[in-house]
Amino acid sequence: MQDKPVALRKIRSIADYQFGRGAGEKLFQDDVQIVFSRRTGRVRQVSLGEEMLTTLRPRDGLFSLTVAGAERLWRGARPRRLWVRVLEEAEPFVAEGRSVFARHVGDADEEIRSQEEVIVVNGKSEVVAVGRAMLSGKEMKAFKRGVAVRVRRGAGEES
Repeated sequence: MQDKPVALRKIRSIADYQFGRGAGEKLFQDDVQIVFSRRTGRVRQVSLGEEMLTTLRPRDGLFSLTVAGAERLWRGARPRRLWVRVLEEAEPFVAEGRSVFARHVGDADEEIRSQEEVIVVNGKSEVVAVGRAMLSGKEMKAFKRGVAVRVRRGAGEES
């Protein structure tokens, strides 16, 4: 089990690395709750109140965002990174947790690389879902076929 100030510094550093400078401060305030693995003592989840914000993936040591975590990051982080904007006709399906196909991508951060954690937003800049990029940002905008984002959780899904 780690000391909370040390763990907070660590998770903020990981968030800054993964989502851009300053993201750790925006995502994780001082009053977050950090859940540690009983077996390994490593950080597993980070919550604020009753809302889980992220889980730390053991395979690569990076975060998987929840919709609540994505909303905090989207509202607070500047410049915004790792986002995909979906077309209006795809929004209800993506919000239910369906994958984003390349033909439904209206715009995307060109810095996205395949397999990165992304935030899916609609035309009004509201968070619709979170997931993993299957294509780079440039490919998402250029391709008309194939899965662009494998959605893990949609904003409209039941908890």
